[in-house]
Amino acid sequence: MKTEQLILYRDFEEGDLLTDMVWLAENYADDFYNLSDKAGLLYDCMHRLLDMAGRYGFYGNLWHCYLANLLVNKENSYSCSAEIRGSVEGSVNLAALHDIRIFKEFYDYDLQTVAKTLGAEEFSIVLFYEGNLQESKVYNTRIRDRICDLAQRFCLDHTPEEMKQTLTEFYQEYGVGRFGLHKAFRIEKRDGRAEIVPITNIAHVKLSDLVGYEIQKKKLTDNTEAFVNGKKANNCLLYGDAGTGKSSCIKAIANEYYGSGLRIIEVYKHQFQDLNDVIAQIKNRNYKFIIYMDDLSFEEFEIEYKYLKAVIEGGLEKKPENVLIYATSNRRHLIRETFKDKQDRDEELHVNDTVQEKLSLVSRFGVSIYFGSPDKKQFQQIVQTLADRYGVAMSEDELLLKANQWELSHGGLSGRTAQQFIDYLLGQ
Repeated sequence: MKTEQLILYRDFEEGDLLTDMVWLAENYADDFYNLSDKAGLLYDCMHRLLDMAGRYGFYGNLWHCYLANLLVNKENSYSCSAEIRGSVEGSVNLAALHDIRIFKEFYDYDLQTVAKTLGAEEFSIVLFYEGNLQESKVYNTRIRDRICDLAQRFCLDHTPEEMKQTLTEFYQEYGVGRFGLHKAFRIEKRDGRAEIVPITNIAHVKLSDLVGYEIQKKKLTDNTEAFVNGKKANNCLLYGDAGTGKSSCIKAIANEYYGSGLRIIEVYKHQFQDLNDVIAQIKNRNYKFIIYMDDLSFEEFEIEYKYLKAVIEGGLEKKPENVLIYATSNRRHLIRETFKDKQDRDEELHVNDTVQEKLSLVSRFGVSIYFGSPDKKQFQQIVQTLADRYGVAMSEDELLLKANQWELSHGGLSGRTAQQFIDYLLGQ
């Protein structure tokens, strides 16, 4: 069978459907096999294609979408070399072209004739499928549309060489597999191993959406741009008052630098012991990765910060050039300090060593950016800007009066409080 002749593009996660469809396309007219059995297998394939459309949100020719999805998700020696970089040299191109020739045959199968011969006229549903265009369970609309568009672009390719070039351009622009298609990820422990799992829905916030804090945003973008451009960059700590936009800034750079190959991996404190495993999975990829730690802080009895210190700087293995650590915290020094650390000399002889141990983590962040709460005037400016952005119809005096009343009972002066106030007005 053709599927057994594949070299690089094989062992797919959803490969059973490919095997069954190829078998039908090559044996549908063979009288050796029972017609009813073949028709039953075709209907089963139709069921799986429609189920895939529901999970992934695909539309149009679902067979073509399925094939395109296999190609863009398969991480192999060719696709991983071509991600972000584009065309590569070497014999791997011959192996890739060999497989694309086979996929071109899959793509060009006359499935309508197959369905007609087997008496399954309803199969045309999956060849001209109209989706509901809602957000899918696996892909957001942005990713889904890219795959459906690629499936349609393959129709314009007349030769395997053209199809390979189209696929390579896709790898160059978007990448391959989970890292190519998604912006942000989290860590899940599966079978004792840390697995990097895509976050399918990330808030589409931009840095321009955050009112004020221009100096802070500039420091963050300068460091991030240096990183994605292959220049020297520092680990970055965003610290300061609650509700000032620290986490929003991280989400914003995930959105704004995705096209430059930047990916964000969110790691929680209890997962720090898995950091070496995570880094081992990403260090040889062509993307730039920010390992993001939100609301980072440690109590006296917590020792997870020791894992983090070793990963950032101090372990035997050098941190890869394509990995940085970004963290947000309400604490400047991250680890809780008490007067006891400095005063209770009866309990520990080398008190300064204890203090330095607790301060050594923050020193591993080369860039520290402070986000302070706005004063009254700045808070009112944020409220007015947000009101104009969302079209709140209210006089300025009434708006500011209500905003002042709101902040007194809803967390004080902060950008988050201002946004919550505007959301309240929009809901009335």
